[in-house]
Amino acid sequence: MSLFVASLNSGSNGNCYYIGTRDEALLVDGGISCRETEKRMKRLGLSMHKVKAIVISHEHGDHIHGVATLSKKYQIPVYITPRTLENGNLRLHEERIFSFKAYSPFEVGGLTVTPFPKFHDASDAHSFVVSSDSVNVGVFTDIGIACENVVRHFRQCHAVFLEANYDEAMLENGGYPQALKNRIRGGKGHLSNRQAVQLFTTHRPNFMSHLFLSHLSRNNNSPKIVRELFFSVADQIEIVIATRERETKVYHITADPNQISRPTAEPILRYEQLRLFN
Repeated sequence: MSLFVASLNSGSNGNCYYIGTRDEALLVDGGISCRETEKRMKRLGLSMHKVKAIVISHEHGDHIHGVATLSKKYQIPVYITPRTLENGNLRLHEERIFSFKAYSPFEVGGLTVTPFPKFHDASDAHSFVVSSDSVNVGVFTDIGIACENVVRHFRQCHAVFLEANYDEAMLENGGYPQALKNRIRGGKGHLSNRQAVQLFTTHRPNFMSHLFLSHLSRNNNSPKIVRELFFSVADQIEIVIATRERETKVYHITADPNQISRPTAEPILRYEQLRLFN
């Protein structure tokens, strides 16, 4: 089995990640508008009708902005904890609300989602590993520190969306108020480039094939800095920068350690075309 993954948007202006098989998928967070989500998925050859759930990490606006509209328009179930639902003030149809608990895997079609708590300044923040058979994809953003939970799940993943939010010197010397600087780097904010590369180089499993660097700060980081830092230690792992301006390509993640890493939406499109004639 394998998974197809893409970042539809990643940053403080909105976060949304697509993970699925050929037949069904889910979105982790829905922080961009319904229209923008539709537009970006269409450009990638992905169908909204394959999305069987939206899984919510926490209640901050850049993670839930488009959720209510997406859920209503496509009648998509939303998996969310009670505290996140309460603090996010989301207006969702009651029968499309599904709760989850930390460390208790749940099924979305043929996908298994394993949630675990993380350090972030939200009411009940979680990260996720999404699995199909033996393939695991992690979404680890908005994490103040690489805690034991993050490390343990990181070691299980074939691909990871990993936060590399800020360059420490840029944050320190930038124009943010001191209180905001302290919030970002205070252990319940975001992960720095240095912390992210330390997690990557120390705990990556030998079967990891892709690392999607995510949630880059517009003011305190740059794709150039992140690219140079991670490409120098990537070895055979493909490094992808998930940006705030545009979706990534679709990447095919398999459990084969000898796979040739290449972005593609073509397998999905060919499959759909073939089905028309069966």
